[in-house]
Amino acid sequence: MAIEIKAPTYPESVQEGSIATWHKKAGDTVARDELVVDIETDKVVLEVVAAASGTLTQVLKDEGDVVLSNEVIAILEEGVAEVASTPAPSIETPQVQSTSADADTLVNPAAKKLAEERGINLAEVTGSGKGGRITKEDVVNFTPAPAPAPVASASSKVADSQQAAEQQIMEAGERVERRVAMTRMRSRIAERLLEVTQTTASLTTFNEVDMSAVMGLRKSYQDEFVKTHNGTRLGFMGFFVKAAVEALKRFPLVNASIDGNDIIYHGYQDIGVAVSTERGLVVPVLRNAENMSIATIENSIGDYAGKARDGKLTIEEMTGGTFTITNGGVYGSLLSTPIINPPQTAILGMHSIQQRPVVVDGEIVIRPIMNLALSYDHRLIDGKDAVRFLVAIKQLIEDPAKILLEI
Repeated sequence: MAIEIKAPTYPESVQEGSIATWHKKAGDTVARDELVVDIETDKVVLEVVAAASGTLTQVLKDEGDVVLSNEVIAILEEGVAEVASTPAPSIETPQVQSTSADADTLVNPAAKKLAEERGINLAEVTGSGKGGRITKEDVVNFTPAPAPAPVASASSKVADSQQAAEQQIMEAGERVERRVAMTRMRSRIAERLLEVTQTTASLTTFNEVDMSAVMGLRKSYQDEFVKTHNGTRLGFMGFFVKAAVEALKRFPLVNASIDGNDIIYHGYQDIGVAVSTERGLVVPVLRNAENMSIATIENSIGDYAGKARDGKLTIEEMTGGTFTITNGGVYGSLLSTPIINPPQTAILGMHSIQQRPVVVDGEIVIRPIMNLALSYDHRLIDGKDAVRFLVAIKQLIEDPAKILLEI
């Protein structure tokens, strides 16, 4: 029986996708739930698996082709493929090919791309993901076994000399250029960033926060926190999310969004956390962050970060959000002006912590200081409210007890 393989149903925020990678070609046999094709959308890469075992008889879309929601992209003829019952020969080549095929079906798209760039045979890589799936980190950490030294020959010496000559040319400063097409996600990110600069009245206000109290809490309770919460580490983001939630309650305009000529006030705090990946910036959302504990926030962020690296975030996990936090400090940024994530009207930027001299009670002391930046849409939020909001976050971080007491 012929079965249609269709693109997934896209949410309203996604209009179309494109074929990123076919893992099977016409004539190949596939098993039930085996990965057949990757479809790249503006936000995520969606994996399409076979609904039944059989043979892929037709491929209707090529790599790079645009695919609409629920569009038929291939035809599968259902039926269990027959396997030859003759014993395998003593030569181990078929076994190696089988291993390679299995590896192709259990490899993350980002890992496969990186392996191709580095010339790594995925059959030699041990997967650490679910069900033995090979992740990008597995490829990054893979160290190939040293190949046996071949017997030197005239041809090999010539090849070595040519390679050495090419290397010398590169070292001499040869100017090399390479043109590649933007991925759909990168292109969409560029469009949205440009759109923000043209459609919002963005302004940024700055402040600095003394991190001594939070750092002291982490130092005192880190070990106990890890043991109590099954390995989840106590980071800074949990405190900032809780502080943002409390400040958003006090200043509901910062938590609002603009829809045409209307202001939409949100009676909940869905906090987006910016995560950088090889494919681009993604913003998974912590739903109802006001009901989360610091441990739950830290654990959720850790899960999202892992999914983002493996390309496993769903569109639902990145849709919505009423406020966003981004932390350029993990890359060493001292100060920046983050760009608003529409239709939100504000975004908080965290930065690296620096030991600085400050005046406390008339004396100069050294304290760990972080710069904070709040970019906001001046069409909705006045400067006074933006400054007061950022000061509220500063006060909550410098006295974390206020977060717990909600004062």
